[in-house]
Amino acid sequence: MRFSAKSVAIVTCLLLSGEQNINGVLGFSCGANTRISSQSAVSKQNINAGALRSSTRISSTAVSEVNGSKEETATPPPPEIRLNVPEKARTVSSVCTSGTLCTSSHMDDIKGAPFGSFVDYVLDDNGNPVLLMNEMSMHTVNIQKAGEGGLVTLFAQLGGPTSSSGPAHGQDVSRCSITGTIEKIESTAEDWDALRMRYGIAHSYADQVMDSPRFQFYRLTPTKVYFVGGFGVSSEWVPPQEYKDSAPDILAKDASSIVDRLNRDHAEDLMLTATEILDAKEVEKVRVTGMDRLGMDLRVTCRVPRRKNKLLTNEYRVGFRIQCISVEDAKSEILKVFQEAWEKNNGITWGGEEVPGADIPVLKTAEDNLM
Repeated sequence: MRFSAKSVAIVTCLLLSGEQNINGVLGFSCGANTRISSQSAVSKQNINAGALRSSTRISSTAVSEVNGSKEETATPPPPEIRLNVPEKARTVSSVCTSGTLCTSSHMDDIKGAPFGSFVDYVLDDNGNPVLLMNEMSMHTVNIQKAGEGGLVTLFAQLGGPTSSSGPAHGQDVSRCSITGTIEKIESTAEDWDALRMRYGIAHSYADQVMDSPRFQFYRLTPTKVYFVGGFGVSSEWVPPQEYKDSAPDILAKDASSIVDRLNRDHAEDLMLTATEILDAKEVEKVRVTGMDRLGMDLRVTCRVPRRKNKLLTNEYRVGFRIQCISVEDAKSEILKVFQEAWEKNNGITWGGEEVPGADIPVLKTAEDNLM
């Protein structure tokens, strides 16, 4: 950030004290009407419309003036502002604690048909789903009759009944399908005690049944992993080894509640972000569709120029300048984006011709994706 020391001090004091000012950006950590204002910390200057409308774009080279001639000089690589697909898949399977287990039916008349069952699970240290199953359950019977090497699929979706990510939003959520072989875990397994403890913490009923001879732990070892980012967003097969080596996003369990609050309470700030940071024109609607430690995803719907009855929906990634390691970090980074969008809209600079928001990393991830 390029806030002056005085500006940073004022913003910090307002965040901590909860004072109100009607000329800034709505804060997360303060009261519902608390606003951050930079009017007293930075000077207002007249900036031409072209400069105000310039937006951040990540480039690999910069042109500098040297002795009257232009030459290209290398710049640092652009920051990582998106989780990779294996990380996203591992995040979904980690946050969820239940899903749909699909086995192959062995019942007469439907033999070989997919059979879906609602199941609870936890992950072991390698990301393998571990299930506690009753020997009399139909999916357990199907697994036993399929024999060694039989394949099953576990489907998990953010926002499910026992997902810690919050309520579901139709198809507009990430999901993951893990297909592989499943086998019983013996009590001599090295991680036996850890799995029992982990399962008991995640599912309170487990302590009452896990010692029953009718219940056994099973481990699903992935051979294929498929990730879907949401409606109209990318989908991709994930190599099992990359899935195993990835770590879930540290903010995954809190992301949904932050997204819900942004969409509910910050419509004006999101609109300014779309128009000032993303350079979107004739914006009709802006929604946050996801966030993680590296940034947030925005879905922006605009009217097409000269065709007012046609809507165009694009997906953008607005990156954070730092990798967040806590919810407070994420809130701070989001507030910075909102504040700089507000400053740019109000003609405020940080000295010279420097435009607020000029170094916020932005990436268009999908174009006209719902048409």
